[in-house]
Amino acid sequence: MKGIRARLTANFMIVIIITVSILEVLLIYTVRQNYYGSLEGSLTNQIKISADLYAKYFSDTSLQENVLYNVDAFWNQSNAEVEIVDQNGSIVMDSLGVIPPGHAVTNDIQDALNGKTGTWIGSLNGQKVMAVAHPLMADNEIVGALRFITSLSAVDQDIQNTAYIFVSIGLAVVLVAGLISVFLANTIIIPLQEVTAVAQEMAGGNFQARSKKTHEDEIGKLSDTLNYMADEIVKKEQLKNDFISSVSHELRTPLTSIMGWAITLKNEQFQQKEMLADGLGIIAKESERLTLMVEELLDFSKFVSARVKLQKEEINLSSLMEHIQKQLTPRAVRENINFTVQYPEDLPNLWTDANRLKQLFINILDNAFNFTPAGGLVSFNLELKSEKLLFSIIDSGCGIAVDELPMVKEKFYKGKSSRSKNGIGLSICEEIVSLMGGKMEITSELNQGTKVFISLPKGEKFYAKSV
Repeated sequence: MKGIRARLTANFMIVIIITVSILEVLLIYTVRQNYYGSLEGSLTNQIKISADLYAKYFSDTSLQENVLYNVDAFWNQSNAEVEIVDQNGSIVMDSLGVIPPGHAVTNDIQDALNGKTGTWIGSLNGQKVMAVAHPLMADNEIVGALRFITSLSAVDQDIQNTAYIFVSIGLAVVLVAGLISVFLANTIIIPLQEVTAVAQEMAGGNFQARSKKTHEDEIGKLSDTLNYMADEIVKKEQLKNDFISSVSHELRTPLTSIMGWAITLKNEQFQQKEMLADGLGIIAKESERLTLMVEELLDFSKFVSARVKLQKEEINLSSLMEHIQKQLTPRAVRENINFTVQYPEDLPNLWTDANRLKQLFINILDNAFNFTPAGGLVSFNLELKSEKLLFSIIDSGCGIAVDELPMVKEKFYKGKSSRSKNGIGLSICEEIVSLMGGKMEITSELNQGTKVFISLPKGEKFYAKSV
C-alpha cells in the first residue's frame, strides 16, 4: 500500500508542479510584457510630443542648426537619453554628450527614417536598454529621427522582484497541494487497506469478517463484492455440509438394511424359506435404491464438470408423453393421486437427447408425487407455442416456502421438509434444461401447490449448446 500511496502522491505532485510551472511562466511573461509595454508606451508618447514640437516650431530651420541652438527643447521633454539622427542614420546629437564612433543603425532608427515609430531592445554600453525612435518632419519630409533611450535595469529588477513573489506563491501552492495530495491518497489507500485486511481474514478461513462500505465508489463496490463472496461461500459451505449429511443418511439407510439381512441370512441356523425370500428381496430392493442414488451422484458430478454431451436423436413427443404416463400411472394409483397427462395431437418430432429429456420430466414428476398427499392432483401438460414447446408440471402438494423458493434449484440445497432428499435433483434438471437451450421456472405457494414450467426451442433440428 505504501507503494500505491507514493505513486498516487507522486502523480498528483507531478501534475501540480507542471501546472504551477506553466502558470508561473505565463504570469512572469505577462508581467514582463506589461512592464515593457508600459515603458514603451510612455517613451512613445514623450517622443511624439517632442517630434510634434519640432515640426511646429523648429522645422523652418535645418536639423544641424536646431542641434546647435535649440537642442534643449528635445531632451527637456524626457528623462531618457536623447539622440538625434540625420537622414543617413548618423547620430548628430546625444544628450550624454558622447557620440559613439561607428554607431550601427538599429531597427528602430531604420523604422523612423522610413516614417514609422520604431522600438529596439538590446545592449548599449554594457547595459540593457530600450530605444524608441520617431521621424522628424519638416515640410512633410523626413529630415532625421529623434530617439529616446532608457535603461531597463530598474524595470528588470521590478520584474525579477515580482517573479520572486510569484515563485514563492507557487512553492507555497505546491506545498499545500502536496499535503492535500497525501490526504487524497489516504482517502483511497486507507479503504483499500481495510478491504485487504478483511480479504486476508477471509483467506485465513474467517468468512464471518465483513468489509465496511464507506463510499459509493469503486472501493465501495469492491467491499460489496467481497461481502457477497463471503456470504456465498458461507452459504455454499452450509449447503455442502447439509448435502454430505443428507447423502450420508441416505446411504446409511439401505446399507444398514443390506448388512442386517446379510448377517441374518449368513446364520447357519437360519432355515425359514419365507424369511429368506423376504430378506433377499429387501437386499435386492435396497441395492437397487443404492445404485440409483450413486448413479444420481455420478450424474451430478458429470454435469458440474461439464462432461455431459447430448446424444441427439429424433424423438416422437407423443410417444414420450405416453410412455411417461404409463410409467407413473401405477404409482399414482398406489398413492391415490389423480395423475393426468395432456398434450396436442400430431406433435412434431424433436431433435434432442431422449434419455435426458425423460430424466428431466421423471425427476420433476417424482418430486411432485413425493410432496402431494393422497387425494391430491398432479398434471403433466404440453402446449405448442410459436417458437417453443411449453411443458408444465402442476401439483396440489404442500408447496414451497417463499424464503426457500429462490434456492430450490441451487446445488446441494435441501429443503426443510422431511421428504426432501439429497438436494441435487432439481439442480440436475436445471443443468439439463440449460444444456438443451431452454428455461425452467418454478412458482409455488405454501399449502397450495407448485408449478414448474419448462420451455424448450422447437424445430425439426435442435442443436443444443454444450455445458
